[in-house]
Amino acid sequence: MTRERGDRLGRREFLASAAGASAYSLFVFADGGAARAEAAGLDRTPDAIRESFATIAPVDPEAAGRRFEGEPNMTLVDLSCDLLVAGGGPAGVCAALAAARNGAKVVLVQDRSRLGGNSSSEVKMHIVGANMHTGRPGWREGGIIEELRLDDAANNPQRSWELWDLLLYDKLVSEPNVTLILDCSVCAADVKDGRIERVLARCDKSEHLYRITCRYAADCTGDSRLALEAGATIRWGHEGRDEFKESLAPPEPSRETLGSSVLFTARDYGKPMPYKAPAWARKITAAQLKHRGVGAKAWEYGYWWIEWGGGRDTVRDNERIRFELLSIVTGVWDHIKNSGEYPLSANWAMDWVGMMPGKRESRRIEGDHMLNQNDLMGFNPEFDDAVAMGGWGLDEHPASGFDDPEVPPFLSIKLAEVYDIPLRSLYSKDLSNLFMAGRNAGCSHVAFTSTRVMATCAVMGQAAGTAAALCSRYDLTPRELYRDKPRLRELQQTLLRDDQSIKSLKNVDPDDLAPLAKVSASATTEPAKPENVVDGFVRDMSTQLDHRWMAPMSPDGAWLELAWPEPKTVKHVQITFDSGFHRELTLTSSDSHNARIIRAPQPETIRDYRLVVETPKGERVEVARVEGNHQRLRRHDFPPVEAAKIRIEVAATNGSDTARIYEVRAYG
Repeated sequence: MTRERGDRLGRREFLASAAGASAYSLFVFADGGAARAEAAGLDRTPDAIRESFATIAPVDPEAAGRRFEGEPNMTLVDLSCDLLVAGGGPAGVCAALAAARNGAKVVLVQDRSRLGGNSSSEVKMHIVGANMHTGRPGWREGGIIEELRLDDAANNPQRSWELWDLLLYDKLVSEPNVTLILDCSVCAADVKDGRIERVLARCDKSEHLYRITCRYAADCTGDSRLALEAGATIRWGHEGRDEFKESLAPPEPSRETLGSSVLFTARDYGKPMPYKAPAWARKITAAQLKHRGVGAKAWEYGYWWIEWGGGRDTVRDNERIRFELLSIVTGVWDHIKNSGEYPLSANWAMDWVGMMPGKRESRRIEGDHMLNQNDLMGFNPEFDDAVAMGGWGLDEHPASGFDDPEVPPFLSIKLAEVYDIPLRSLYSKDLSNLFMAGRNAGCSHVAFTSTRVMATCAVMGQAAGTAAALCSRYDLTPRELYRDKPRLRELQQTLLRDDQSIKSLKNVDPDDLAPLAKVSASATTEPAKPENVVDGFVRDMSTQLDHRWMAPMSPDGAWLELAWPEPKTVKHVQITFDSGFHRELTLTSSDSHNARIIRAPQPETIRDYRLVVETPKGERVEVARVEGNHQRLRRHDFPPVEAAKIRIEVAATNGSDTARIYEVRAYG
């Protein structure tokens, strides 16, 4: 493992030289800490979305005179925001949405034409997390990543990766508090007194240089590009065993990392499909596949173990890594098709090959706490600043990758329990306003082998984005937020309210009126009692029924009711439904994985329902009616009403013969 600090030489001067340049401007600061957005997403009208792009890059006959010194063909565009998010993978998308929905104005800069990172159509890696292959049904991640998965399952049964790209794009451009800039890379940062003041990002497709003034920044690039430019302390490779007393770490540190992979997809065309490999393809033999099976079960989805580059610089050697991976992919397919060992492959042909290496590891950013093996295995005390959850096994891959056929392609150690991730691992120890989330978060290499998977990256992003919004609201640095224990508790309760998964925390929101009510129902299935919906927890493990209400659906449906001893003024109700946390849910081209997934609304989720308030005078007022729901978390705002009772009347589910609700919250 080595530590590095980003080189700032010339970068401040680069930004400073733009200070007097004429430029377009777009100021998107929040108004003094705006109130949190209660809805799951505030849709913008098409005209509003079009106007946002027009504001950034207007057609202007004088544009030719607005040039940036040293870049005569680039136009300078000034942006200002509460939070700049660099990187648009699952971590960056969730960070941006979380911050925006909690009142912050956000600019997200993504260096590709599409969002999703390794889960995008450019790489096609399915999102995995705490519940997949772990033997812990019930620990699927909640929050924004669950919202995205449920939308994708309901609206993309055909398993189109491009529609996943489009879903993420839709979420961000439809969010009023987000300005999205694609095909744009961070290239410089202006740092003063240990704080990022401005960031420069370059988009060659539109010939724009974006000079972004930000109160806070979140590095979700994976490669820690923003942190590098800003001069944060960076780690690369393996720590030695003694640094964190990790039994799984090597005796001495090294720069070796996990390698990158290129996937492919293939299908049976029902007729002979010949294949001729390019001249530069590797010649693959059965001996090289000793620990790497190529049976017909995985022809449709390629092989993650086509991995290479762990012994090289996975950033600067990317072109070489791409070439070697493509030479292995084409060589492996040539072996399958033409070795004579797999006659069933005769009618199969590849229909897609990834051209962007799916990168596992590069730089990591040092935080106030470096998450390590002993944290993940439960040997250290619980964190008082837990803000997210992980649970994938400690999944080490040899740096030699495909080049060493005698070494198995992975060694995975399952964790007995899920683990919490602290806020202190999601902000830089050096820069007072820099958050990070994803595979570049503050952790040791051993811990990284678990935290690197995309569902875990996503929940880290939601935590970082929410923390940034609270820091902006109260004018705190991330470290000050950690030290201010009442604000830290507010952060944790805000995350729980947004269905973020945190291992041991329960809802104790003092503003929630629901726990003050007596809960009853049309019927119940023991021990899934009505009062479970106000016990503060929103998941059950395996076949448990301890934290939800469940009742049979009669011909008239089912109902759940909250009744207060004294009437309460209510204007917002939040419901958390059952969305089948016991099963896997992801977009995948793997038929074997997909066999365990329901590519539709999850049957346990309530589909049609209405929300009825009973006033102290006995009047019944319908305040919400929903048909066709497939989401786990639903929020309803309505004009304030004096409520003696609130009833959720369930008309239909998405297939289950029982109505199920995990939590009901009510706010005045």
